[in-house]
Amino acid sequence: MDINVRLFKLQFKEFLKYELSGWKKQEIIGLSVVFFIVVFNALILHDSKAAVISAFCGILYTVIAGKGKISCYFFGLMGTSFYSYLAFKNALWGNLLLYMCYYFPMQVVGIFKWKNHLKEDTKEIIKTKLSNKERLILFIISLILCVCATFVLIYFNDSRPVFDAVTSVLSVVGMYLTVKRCIEQWIIWLVVNGLSSCMWLSLIIQGSKAYSTLVMWVVYFILAIYFLVIWKKEMKKF
Repeated sequence: MDINVRLFKLQFKEFLKYELSGWKKQEIIGLSVVFFIVVFNALILHDSKAAVISAFCGILYTVIAGKGKISCYFFGLMGTSFYSYLAFKNALWGNLLLYMCYYFPMQVVGIFKWKNHLKEDTKEIIKTKLSNKERLILFIISLILCVCATFVLIYFNDSRPVFDAVTSVLSVVGMYLTVKRCIEQWIIWLVVNGLSSCMWLSLIIQGSKAYSTLVMWVVYFILAIYFLVIWKKEMKKF
């Protein structure tokens, strides 16, 4: 038993060493500033606790995923749970269905998928990209699904049917590309995060106390640009 405990401790220390390595100074400073803004908003504007926790976990998930580290999924699972609660409270049925029935299980799948494609030296994922044919097929499928989802959500009296449909469908595509380690995911997240920022801004204007959620989506948008550039630079080296 003692041997097993020691072995686990050694493996855990090794895991932490790799997960905490490779961070740039500007990334740490940026995260600190964002978290300060989230906490400040929460205190001044009396934000909901679920929105704050969702924002913290979601931002950490995005940054760590962008750095190609498998620990991102632990924060992703927590953030998914709290965001689902917010979607339920604000009658965003498309987002609720997406997060509970797709995001949550896909992040579990992501843990095992990424585990099999890690670099030996850094333990970060090996990044990939789609072919032109795959991109075209994905675009056509996404467009058809967005139109269908919009009509379905209108039928169920969704509060933001177009926004909810497009962000939900593209989030499915984005998560699929994330698990596949494709650089195209960041282009999808740019669209999703931009539209989601607009959607939550309109909800806040109408009285929803989810300021941290808006901050979260705006930060996601900025991070998508940042990691698209970083991944491009890294992939050009190989």
